[in-house]
Amino acid sequence: MLTSVNRPRVLVVDDEENISFLVASALRLADMDVAIAATGRDALTSAEQFDPDVIVLDVMLPDTDGFTVLQQLRSRGHLMPVLFLTARDETADRVRGLTSGGDDYITKPFALEELVARVQVALRRRGVASANSAVLQVADLILDDDAHRVTRGGKTVRLTPTEYKLCRLLMTNAGRVVSRGQILDHVWEYNFDGESAIIETFVSSLRKKIDSAEPKLVETIRGIGYTIREPE
Repeated sequence: MLTSVNRPRVLVVDDEENISFLVASALRLADMDVAIAATGRDALTSAEQFDPDVIVLDVMLPDTDGFTVLQQLRSRGHLMPVLFLTARDETADRVRGLTSGGDDYITKPFALEELVARVQVALRRRGVASANSAVLQVADLILDDDAHRVTRGGKTVRLTPTEYKLCRLLMTNAGRVVSRGQILDHVWEYNFDGESAIIETFVSSLRKKIDSAEPKLVETIRGIGYTIREPE
């Protein structure tokens, strides 16, 4: 159970499929609804149809630039926060992005965790509830983000920062299978080059702490990944 309002909506505009896929995956794992557009024209159409709470907008697009897209969005009455993505780390570009009505400016390459955090900040400024500020509960396992506290059966469970991120990821996606690749992307970021065996190590450690008593909540889906769900 996720004690929050409807999930926030984020529109990702980038013509690089690998970038938009990674960004969208990270935002979805943070319990946001995501739409993707590859051109400025598609971005304007998606803004009307999807009605996003936040837009992540690449500066360089095949048919126009992000600054022009933002200008058109504002002229149509869209006031949602816009975070620019760019491969150029030049002061003039950053100034133009912010003075043209943008709310943030992120330079490629970037850490997915940082981008998600910046989107969540933009959502809070707009007054949109995010799963990151919610209390997550599966059976008697409760994760309180505001207090950064996990309890099982009313007793505090002490987790390391990595265990906490892993636990939160599984609980945010309760009842759904989270693949090993998704865990690496979210917990260790997409550029992590370690062995997947590290996942088994941390899942095992997490199990010892939150599944020491019955019923067991964490399940291994052989060959795919892991899930956490309430017992039947």
